[in-house]
Formats: sequence, structure tokens, C-alpha cells
Amino acid sequence: MTRPDTAAAADTARQKIGRQVLALTGLRFNANLGILEHERQGPQPIQVDAELNQGFQPLMPHDDDIHHVLDYRKVRQIIIDECTAEHVNLLESLIGKLAHRLMQLPGVIGVRVRIAKLEIFDDCEVAIRMECGQW
Repeated sequence: MTRPDTAAAADTARQKIGRQVLALTGLRFNANLGILEHERQGPQPIQVDAELNQGFQPLMPHDDDIHHVLDYRKVRQIIIDECTAEHVNLLESLIGKLAHRLMQLPGVIGVRVRIAKLEIFDDCEVAIRMECGQW
């Protein structure tokens, strides 16, 4: 049986933490991607959306120092670098490579990534989404 003071302490601790997810949405840039002849000739515009689950975090960080949190500037640059490093034939290959890289970041326990080809068809965009880790 839980003592009342122990239960109250646990409840107070739960009120000081929350699940934190870093999201980057609408990141657009050109990448060398695809198997069609015109896709192999040069880069095409893509859009990347990413969510990084950092699990339970304090509602108030112990300080206001960027070195103690996941810097979204670094995440943005990793996404761009991974997607532009080389020509990739398949969206499935690119998204797997990107999800794997993002999962390696400190404190990240889950990743959701969506990559869309914006101009492959005149009447729609084509996208694939991958989710890995804990959600």
C-alpha cells in the first residue's frame, strides 16, 4: 500500500514534467532524388516534416542554456545534409536513412518523418512517412 505522502510526492513530480516533441514542418529545399530520367538530371524540390520525441522532460529546464537542450538549428541542418548528400533513387531509402540519423541524436526516443516530392505530378504531391522508436 502506498503511503499518502509518497503518493502526493509522486503526483507533484508528475506535474513538473511533460512529454516534449520537437517539430520542424514545411522545410523546403532541393534534393537529388528519383529514378525517372528528368529526376536524374538535377535536383527537385522536396518538403520535409519531422517530429522528434524527447520523452518526458522537465516543464522548466534547470537553466536557460542552449547546450542543455536539443538545438533545432542542428536538427534542421542534419535533415538538409542527409537529404542532399548524394543522389538517392527511392523515397523509401532516403526516409529510412534520415529517420536512422535523427534517432541517433541525444535524448531522441522516437522519430516521425515525412518527405514529399512537390513537383513530380501536376495534380498532387507524393509523400512517404516513416515512424520509428517510441510514441
